[in-house]
Amino acid sequence: MSFPKPIATLREATGMPTGRLAVWWVIASEIVIFGGILGSYIMHRLGHPEWAHQSIHTNTWIGAFNTFVLLTSSLCAVLAHAEAEKKNGPGAAKYLMYTTLGGLTFLIVKSIEWTNEIKHGYTITSNTFWSFYYTAAGLHGLHVLAGMIIMLIVAADAKKGKELQRVENIGIYWHFVDVVWIFLFPLLYIAK
Repeated sequence: MSFPKPIATLREATGMPTGRLAVWWVIASEIVIFGGILGSYIMHRLGHPEWAHQSIHTNTWIGAFNTFVLLTSSLCAVLAHAEAEKKNGPGAAKYLMYTTLGGLTFLIVKSIEWTNEIKHGYTITSNTFWSFYYTAAGLHGLHVLAGMIIMLIVAADAKKGKELQRVENIGIYWHFVDVVWIFLFPLLYIAK
C-alpha cells in the first residue's frame, strides 16, 4: 500500500518544495545572527585600532588551510547533489561523507588552533578582540557541527535511495556555512 504525498510538500505561493523553503528561512534567520555579530565586529574594529596588535596573533596559515578545507567540502556537497539528481543515492551518500570529513577536519584544526592560542594566554576574556574572535568562530563551528550531524542523517537515507531531495537542502545549508567563513577569515585573520 502506498501513501499519497503530504499536502505540505509544495508551497503553492512559491512553487518551492517545503524542505527547501524551510532551509532558506533558517538561512535568513542565521544571516540576521551572523550579520549582527559581523556588523558589531566591524564597527568595534574601526573604533579600536589597537585591535590590530591583537589580531596579529591569529594564525593566517591555519585560517587559510581551513578555508581550503571548507571550499573543498562544498565541492563535495555539489557533487553529492549531482549524484542525487541522477537518482544515485549511494553516490550522493559517498560525497556527503566526504563533505562531513571536511567538516571534521575543519573542527579538528580549529581545536588545535584554539588550544595553542589559549596556551599563549589569548582567551575569550583577554580583551574585546578575542571575545569577538571566539564568539564568531565558535558560533560558526557550532554550525559546522550541526551541518555534519544533519549530513550524516541525510547520507544514511540517501545510501538507501530515500529522500534524495534532502541532499540539495543540506548542501544549501553547507554552502551558507562556507560563505560565513569566507567573511570571517579575512576579518579575523587577514585584516591586521
